[in-house]
Amino acid sequence: MMGNESARFSWKHELWQQLEALDVQQALFPSPEPKIDEIVQQLENINPIPNPLSVNHLADLRGDWQLVYASRGTVITRPLASVADVWGGIKIKRVWQRLITGDTGNISATNGAELELPLLGDWQLWTEGFWSWGDDEQMAKVSFHSFAVQAIKPFGISSLSLPPLKIPVLEFLRQEAVWITSYLDEDIRVGRGATGNLFVFRRMM
Repeated sequence: MMGNESARFSWKHELWQQLEALDVQQALFPSPEPKIDEIVQQLENINPIPNPLSVNHLADLRGDWQLVYASRGTVITRPLASVADVWGGIKIKRVWQRLITGDTGNISATNGAELELPLLGDWQLWTEGFWSWGDDEQMAKVSFHSFAVQAIKPFGISSLSLPPLKIPVLEFLRQEAVWITSYLDEDIRVGRGATGNLFVFRRMM
């Protein structure tokens, strides 16, 4: 166990060094970073909390998490990358996730992003939904029931803020996605999608 702990702290230190060398756009837009992927796999192999969805560890999931790396981008950054030549200057300022634990077997989740758009200023996008799971205490099914957008600094005017526009997702249009929490400790969380896409989160203080 002591050997695993020593290796874990060493791999975490190397991971932070690799991530700090990337700017936000490099870390969150689709771009291969095989060294980071390799380090994360090493951490997954010595995961200190292999059953993060058990009732004993829900508190470890709870809170605000900042996305610091996405191996193949995100649902927001992938489309932006495809139109970068047309809409040059789009910047991702941050991407985060808030998890609120309630009854066993359900977590409320909010995924958000803050963008800086050319001429249009700063905007926030977010979705609200939940995780649900059964006997597998590592894999959840994720579904979102609403989408929202808000101009928080429209046209670059900091004194101007518009109310959010919230759009519900009708139940028959909702889709479920598989989400695997493959690593969890006090300040790092790693998630993988059904196709193996890798997401590294850091706990926000």
